[in-house]
Amino acid sequence: QVQLVESGGGLVQAGGSLRLSCAASGRTFSSYAMAWFRQAPGKEREFRAAINWSGARTYYADSVKGRFTISRDNAKNTVHLQMNSLKPDDTAVYYCATASRRVAGSDSREYDYWGQGTQVTVSS
Repeated sequence: QVQLVESGGGLVQAGGSLRLSCAASGRTFSSYAMAWFRQAPGKEREFRAAINWSGARTYYADSVKGRFTISRDNAKNTVHLQMNSLKPDDTAVYYCATASRRVAGSDSREYDYWGQGTQVTVSS
């Protein structure tokens, strides 16, 4: 059974940084694409960043380019999202997801398994 467990969320002031982590188990982590999405209250789940199976290719939503960095450590079965220059608009629950393919993009339907989410709150 595939499990994804996020950590690293919290409360931070605008302009600050947070590093989210997602620990994966239940299948060969290094074979599959990973991504981060967010969901704010009353809004749809929204793509933030994705990374291919090897870590060589990354993709970002326009609103986070230059501020967020996705990375993965296949030896430790973890994926990270480094978030810098945070804004109040970044406030949401952040979800880690994995696809059953080596490369995946921004469509949430490409992803088969999801974590339980971690809250990120950015105060002004």
